[in-house]
Amino acid sequence: MMARPKTSYVCGECGAATPQWQGQCPACQSWNTLELVVSSAGGSTSRRAALAAGVGTSQAVSQVGEDTELRAATGIGELDRVLGGGLVAGSVVLLGGDPGIGKSTLLLQAADSLSHERPVLYASGEESVRQVALRARRLGLDSTTLRLVAETGVERIVAEAASAAAVVLVIDSIQTMHTELSESSPGSAVQVRESAARLVRYAKESGTAVLIIGHVTKEGLIAGPRILEHMVDTVLYFESDPGSRYRVVRAVKNRFGAANEIGVFAMVDQGLKEVRNPSSIFLSRHETPVAGSVVTVAREGSRPLLVEVQALIDEAQGMSPRRVAVGFESSRLALLLAVLHRHGGISTSGQDVFINVVGGVRIGETAADLPAVIAVQSSLRNRPVATDMVCFGELGLTGEIRPVPFGEERLREAAKQGFRRALVPAANVPRQAQEGMSVQGVARLDQALAAAF
Repeated sequence: MMARPKTSYVCGECGAATPQWQGQCPACQSWNTLELVVSSAGGSTSRRAALAAGVGTSQAVSQVGEDTELRAATGIGELDRVLGGGLVAGSVVLLGGDPGIGKSTLLLQAADSLSHERPVLYASGEESVRQVALRARRLGLDSTTLRLVAETGVERIVAEAASAAAVVLVIDSIQTMHTELSESSPGSAVQVRESAARLVRYAKESGTAVLIIGHVTKEGLIAGPRILEHMVDTVLYFESDPGSRYRVVRAVKNRFGAANEIGVFAMVDQGLKEVRNPSSIFLSRHETPVAGSVVTVAREGSRPLLVEVQALIDEAQGMSPRRVAVGFESSRLALLLAVLHRHGGISTSGQDVFINVVGGVRIGETAADLPAVIAVQSSLRNRPVATDMVCFGELGLTGEIRPVPFGEERLREAAKQGFRRALVPAANVPRQAQEGMSVQGVARLDQALAAAF
């Protein structure tokens, strides 16, 4: 007699299972996240066998060789930077982004470059082999070494990768994949999780580097259960402003490199092209000094990046003045305006305050505090700041200017871009004079405002 299939309801957010459907998950309290999962005794056995296959023999730390983190260069410098130096054998990388932003293009270019020295398999669940080949030729790749397969079954893809002895496997995309371990429809939270788990196990067992493309929701998060991002080694996000030709790839998680590292690309007819000097595209370079514009040096991962912070102060058009920040934390802006009023004697009451970081960059560090308040004063007083000056520093609630990490590296990057003056926290003034640059240290907000003009 055949065993009757077992049914359960699994939460797409936390993975908790319950025998009956409920509107709210009893574990994580999420609403409408339970999905029906049908499993048989054979399926359960297969699951146990798959899990058992991933069990290895324990080793002492001293017994593990130093070559376990071999990296393969993708041939795309900006992508290698974000990954931490290249692809690590056995790692799993998840790349997410809006539709049409260039996810498939970037990984197809990387796969083509990698295939010149090692076997690479590109598995597409969205396009036919002919469509992928046409896109490759349009990008000028036309590789004779890259292998393509149009398949959505994870088990068949893994078998093909093993047959081809592929060192790198590209999955486009995880939302189209399905595994025999689950009877849910492709794209469901359970199916995405099980498919990713099968690919992760294969990567760890075989040493194959797996690159996975993931769709995003309207909120900008990768579609599927949040556990997906915890399962992989590296999570990359594509970022871009609507209408902009520039793309930023940001590492939000990386077990083999720095998080928040960014790579900058430009979308051209031949695909994505590296931008080796990103600071040049984030600066307006006004011909004449303009009020409300200040240049700072932000640090993204291990890279110092020059960006322009702009401020616009205008009379409020309604009863409540507006505080709008683009690329800058809105709550941080309110705090800085309060400190500016209390310790700088500059009031913005009755004024609309707008802050914008040029180029679509988002600054999350406190080094942009000082440039923001100087830009606000510059716009309010209509007094431009010198075009050859750069500044950075954290502003405390008592009006002190606090130091920020990697001050000397920021100054070197500014000098390389042609800036001759720098306004920095007193603790960030280098012991040795910076060649070609005059560095002035300030300890209080009132000193900084006086020195800026």
